[in-house]
Amino acid sequence: MSELTGTGDPARSMALLWRTAEPAAPRGRGAAAGLSVDRVVAAALALADTEGLTALSMRRVASELGVGAMTLYTWVPGKGELLDLMVETVLGEVVDLLGGLKPTTPPDPDWRARLEAVARANWTVLERHPWLLQVATLGRPPLGPNVMAKYEIELRALDGTGLGEVDVDAVVTLVNGFVGGAARGVVEQAAAREATGTTEEQWWRAVEPYVAQVFDAEAYPTVARVGPVAGEANQAAYDPRRAFEFGLARLLDGVAVLVDAAGAAGRP
Repeated sequence: MSELTGTGDPARSMALLWRTAEPAAPRGRGAAAGLSVDRVVAAALALADTEGLTALSMRRVASELGVGAMTLYTWVPGKGELLDLMVETVLGEVVDLLGGLKPTTPPDPDWRARLEAVARANWTVLERHPWLLQVATLGRPPLGPNVMAKYEIELRALDGTGLGEVDVDAVVTLVNGFVGGAARGVVEQAAAREATGTTEEQWWRAVEPYVAQVFDAEAYPTVARVGPVAGEANQAAYDPRRAFEFGLARLLDGVAVLVDAAGAAGRP
């Protein structure tokens, strides 16, 4: 089941996301004296990156920091607000990969190259933080500075294309949805390897003799023709990275048709 952003108190989440009202440090010694919102978020991210989102709880984060759970609540009021802060933080990595909100060099004049860079930056961050795929962020995203900057840069990728505002937003949503779906295949394969101790190729070699006993090429002639060729090319039933490259190219081809149509409509 997915976790949800936007489940915490809106006022407190926004204050933490924008650091407009960071809690005053409590008096104390030892680990508690050195705490901050940033340290709490960093500990939560390290836990999610190494053990997955299922390991995340306020009590566990407090334990990782060497403090009591009640001390942690001084800095972050609950798991909902903490998840907002985690998503906001890692999505800032997309902004960094794309050169920041105010790049020092002129943007690539080719919208296709800009949009491809957006897709690849999102892919990289999802590979770094696979737990992000378990968080539903579309409906109620954490509206912090990194999320705002990411959206701004992604929209800018389509500047000068002639697309209307609704279409620009829809294309950005389409690209991010595609990248998330493709990256999920990488995560699933990694989980299967960890759970079984075997690679995709090893699993298929093990199951192949049993498939041969029941497979009827006359009943499934297209599978018999396409399956072995695709399997040889992928070295598995499915290669998520190959699918990402293929799908991204086709997606950009489709956006190009939309851009060309917008240009034609705008010409006298």
